[in-house]
Amino acid sequence: MAELLVIRHGQASFGAENYDVLSDLGRQQARAAGEWLRGMGWAPDRVVTGTLNRQIDTATEMGFEPDREEHAGLNEYDFSDLLNARFKDGIPDLVQGDRKVHFRTLRETVFAWQRDEIENPYETWDAFCTRVEAARAFSVDTDAKRVLVISSGGVIGQLTAASLHAPAQHMMNLNLQIKNAAMTRFMFSGSLFSLNEFNATPHYATPDGAKLMSYS
Repeated sequence: MAELLVIRHGQASFGAENYDVLSDLGRQQARAAGEWLRGMGWAPDRVVTGTLNRQIDTATEMGFEPDREEHAGLNEYDFSDLLNARFKDGIPDLVQGDRKVHFRTLRETVFAWQRDEIENPYETWDAFCTRVEAARAFSVDTDAKRVLVISSGGVIGQLTAASLHAPAQHMMNLNLQIKNAAMTRFMFSGSLFSLNEFNATPHYATPDGAKLMSYS
């Protein structure tokens, strides 16, 4: 059996004009994940990221050697576009500025998206699922025994839910639990693909490491 280790990118820049930039904390998180893996003697034979800067920079900060490949199917869904499609008269200020309201609205909006209740989204829920599956298939189509993937919370939630044949809503329940730079591990061989570990953060399991933990 081979391993597919999927890591969520480090903390991005919530509330900034450009979200797709790792914060200083996000860079520390990525380095901590890479250092922990090396300390355990784990190094990837293949590295795949999406095309987002926060994913690419997380891979760089982790510091592994294999040439990095990209697959756009690993990119996060565009929540801003979903919000604009849902709130056609303008997004409420609290959604933009209050973290609790933001994430409650995120959950409600994704559930509506899954039920096909959002008119003319940039991407349908079915299209999102299809591209995530295409990225998974691309990542495991290899002779490598240790594949490192850097992606985002929604994609990881969907990969996990799909591997468990869980209802669509379960993707979002998983998505909101995933910590920055957390590790989700799958085992694969041929057509077999199964979850081994979800949302693990052993690199935060010290008093100093615990200070690095974040969810957004």
